[in-house]
Amino acid sequence: MDHRSGQKRAVEYLYPPVDPFDQRVLDMGDGHKIYVEQCGNPTGIPVLVLHGGPGGGCSPAMRRYFDPAVFRVVLFDQRGCGRSRPLAVVENNTTWHLVRDIEQIRQELGIESFILFGGSWGATLALIYAISHPERVRHIVLRGVFLATQAELDWFYGGGAAAFYPELWARFESVIPPEERGDMIAAYHRRLFSGNLVEEGRAARIWTSWENALASVHSEGFMGEGPTEYSRAFARLENHYFVNAAFLKTDGWILQNRARIAHISADIVQGQFDMICPPISAHRLAKGWTKARLKMVPLAGHALSEAGISEALVSAMNGLRPVG
Repeated sequence: MDHRSGQKRAVEYLYPPVDPFDQRVLDMGDGHKIYVEQCGNPTGIPVLVLHGGPGGGCSPAMRRYFDPAVFRVVLFDQRGCGRSRPLAVVENNTTWHLVRDIEQIRQELGIESFILFGGSWGATLALIYAISHPERVRHIVLRGVFLATQAELDWFYGGGAAAFYPELWARFESVIPPEERGDMIAAYHRRLFSGNLVEEGRAARIWTSWENALASVHSEGFMGEGPTEYSRAFARLENHYFVNAAFLKTDGWILQNRARIAHISADIVQGQFDMICPPISAHRLAKGWTKARLKMVPLAGHALSEAGISEALVSAMNGLRPVG
């Protein structure tokens, strides 16, 4: 997501832009080719960056949260988005495909274990991967926690957030007939996968702009519509994952399995006024996890680019640098 609000205020906390020292495309053998890049120190501490969405893709700005002299930063575009191909395709595209992709990337790059750094859906994926492969995780840094529960989806697509942004919600609802509004995710699914590219594009732009408009605490509402190609990939993938409950076996699966990562240390950064992923999820995740530190950022929302969020994330990563 291109959350520009607060970006200039945050820039002082970030490291200067760096270029990748390695870029490659990995063929996963099932029709998907995954873009992977590395930057920073080739012999440094490995960090895997997990972007949001699903469907958001990585951006060069995501490289700037890490000391390039210390960390070997690995970024990749998840299936169906960014520079991975094919674009906006949901076949062979589930949470468990992504977990396997991470393992293949790790093996391809010869990494024994790494720090996981993820926000929003990236936080979800980091937790699911860590629960599945705890021996491969050194530390976890999360932002804007999303636990992929029905309660969280109901909040954002069932009227909770709408109470704060009624005009934006009315626009989000406008493409859906009243009789279908009881399940907005399903209603949008029918339009995002209708086979009519005009209808899919229109629904995708409105789906994406609803989320983008609520990302920052500094938002003044409607932020305009992004490019159709990006919006279509983002909306189709996100909707596909949400209509399938993130492909988890049970509602609340992450908290039910958190004991598997209780020995792993974590930093959790959460905006106090996050309208997309309310703080209750971060609180529930951190409660009883003795090795996790929860940093609640006042006057901050969901966006990675917000000053308080950026400062807290850079501080968390700097705290993982070797002493001396």
